[in-house]
Amino acid sequence: MNKFAIVLAAGKGTRMKSALPKVLHKVAGKTMLGHVLQNVSEIETAKRVVIVGHEADKVIATLPKGTQFVKQAEQLGTGHAVRIAADLLANEDGATLVIAGDTPLITGETLQALFDYHFEQKATATILTAIAPNPTGYGRIVRGSDQSVEKIVEQKDANDFEKNITEINTGTYVFDNKALFKALGEITTDNAQGEYYLTDVIEIFKKNNQTVAAHILGNFEESLGVNDRVALSQAEATMRTRINRTHMVNGVTLIDPATTYIEADVIIEPETIIEGNVTIKGRTFIGKNVLITNGSRIENSEIHSDCEVRNSTIEGSRMSVGSNAGPYAHLRTGTVLSEEVHVGNFVEVKGSTLGKGTKAGHLTYIGNATVGEKVNFGAGTITANFDGKNKFNTEIDDFAFIGSNSTIIAPLHIGKNALTAAGSVVTEDVPDEAVEIGRGKQVNKLGRAKKMPHYRGQ
Repeated sequence: MNKFAIVLAAGKGTRMKSALPKVLHKVAGKTMLGHVLQNVSEIETAKRVVIVGHEADKVIATLPKGTQFVKQAEQLGTGHAVRIAADLLANEDGATLVIAGDTPLITGETLQALFDYHFEQKATATILTAIAPNPTGYGRIVRGSDQSVEKIVEQKDANDFEKNITEINTGTYVFDNKALFKALGEITTDNAQGEYYLTDVIEIFKKNNQTVAAHILGNFEESLGVNDRVALSQAEATMRTRINRTHMVNGVTLIDPATTYIEADVIIEPETIIEGNVTIKGRTFIGKNVLITNGSRIENSEIHSDCEVRNSTIEGSRMSVGSNAGPYAHLRTGTVLSEEVHVGNFVEVKGSTLGKGTKAGHLTYIGNATVGEKVNFGAGTITANFDGKNKFNTEIDDFAFIGSNSTIIAPLHIGKNALTAAGSVVTEDVPDEAVEIGRGKQVNKLGRAKKMPHYRGQ
């Protein structure tokens, strides 16, 4: 049977107190809507439709290819939101999932189980429910004496008995598609909110003697709907625990999972060790046998096998096999470290490629440079690549030796096996195997120190 999905993402999210649409707030580096769509993609729907409204263009810009959308000009309730998808879905045979775009924790596995239960029960509607420790704020599931679902009562419409019910509606459903759209044409706004409630179709199905089933979630945490920043932080904590557990089960060692922040799209291979207070963000890949020590931050980067990142920041960069960075190194966007490169303490590299076996041990800035193999940078070296208006490139060939405190004024080229003397200001190309000396001649003024302000005598 065909499966379809409708994702509700039109709301403003007033309680978030944010200019950003609620569903675009991020959990573990991915928008809440992004999590929902990824989870929905696991159930292989024939069509998926996102209902957009508030700041629609911003939401549409985030949608994956192949995702259809409908704009809800006025937010008149969940029933109205689903009904406006009629032109795309109303005539389809099959089952339709309806899920809110602010429920990032509901997994694809749960959604598949919900469909399976719906089909097993031959139901017209199946509600995903959960047993809540504190049901306040949720719609309650009212069951009959035979435990069948009688209706869903929203918090504002519930009487005292109904408010004590702990089985709650998660806001996620599977419906017979044609029955859903037929019932949506019959609902009204006769309720405390003056809105079209999607939940009212349940009573319509019951009056027509159609089967309404309820599938209870095994893990209540999945049911969290994010309506404010407090719930957003709860979703973040739950998602982070889930992500970290997955990596550990897959063979990654996390020394202190409670202080390790790994976003949803990060890939880490086995036998890697990550210490506490590490943040790994964006589309980052980390290979096997990597060591990442306390305090490191890595974003949108590739760290290949047998590398070490010691208390350093890596952004938009690639570290090849056997390379290492830190402590206190900073690799900025566009940096490529080839195999066995060493970038040491207080070294910054930006938009540069360093060849195999090259070393920059400490206190060095390398920007907009193409560096060959086994080049050695002495302490205090900088490539002066910016004249206040334009960036310029430096080329350094294999086996060059850059003396300590060299200032290389780009654009220029330093040849193979060339050497720059310590303290040099290099302003012209250096040929292969040449020694460049670009510093003033030392002059000693004997006895002159006695006349200087610093002098303290014998």
